[in-house]
Amino acid sequence: MAFTLQIGEKAPDFSLPATDGQTYSLSDFDDAKMLVVFFTCNHCPYVTGSDEVTRQTAEKFKSQGVKFVGINSNSENTHAEDSFDHMVERMEEHNFPWVYLRDKSQDVARAYGALRTPHFFVFDADRKLIYTGRGVDNPRNTSEMTVNDLENALDEHLAGKNISTPMTNPIGCNVKWDGKDAHWMPSEACDLV
Repeated sequence: MAFTLQIGEKAPDFSLPATDGQTYSLSDFDDAKMLVVFFTCNHCPYVTGSDEVTRQTAEKFKSQGVKFVGINSNSENTHAEDSFDHMVERMEEHNFPWVYLRDKSQDVARAYGALRTPHFFVFDADRKLIYTGRGVDNPRNTSEMTVNDLENALDEHLAGKNISTPMTNPIGCNVKWDGKDAHWMPSEACDLV
C-alpha cells in the first residue's frame, strides 16, 4: 500500500485544535465545493518562501467555494519553532486565509501520507482526492517559479476539465517525525511520480 493518499481516495477525517481556539473536523468544511488540505509548518524555508503565493491562491478561489486548511504535524521536539504557541503567533502576525491546525500526534500526517512541507491535497465536493503534490515549482524562491500546479488544478476542476497533472512530487523540508532524524522518511514513501 502506498504511503501517500492516492488519486480518487477519500479525505481521511480529523479532529484537531486550531490557532483560533476551536477544534475542527472534516465535516466543518462540508459547505466547501473543493477543499485544499496542506501540510505546513512555521519554520521551513519552502513554506515561508511560498506562503504569500498560497495566500493569493486561497483568496483567488475563495469566492468559488474553495476552502484551505493548513495542518502542522511537525514534531516540536525536532524543531521547537513548530510548537502550537508559535503557530498562534504566526497566524496573528500573518493573518493567513485558512484555519491552522495542530496534529501533535502526527496521526493525520500518517493518514494522508504527508511527505514534506508544504504538501498539498485537493479534494472535490465528494472529498475524493483530485490533486496531490507541490503548490509551485520553486516554493523557496517564488520569484523564479514557472508553474503553479495547485492553481492549475483548481482552475481545471472548476472549469469542468480533467486535471492535466493530478500528481507531482512535493518540494520542501521533510515532515519532522517525532523521535526520528530530521531527514527521516518512511521507507514506503518513495517519490510519488
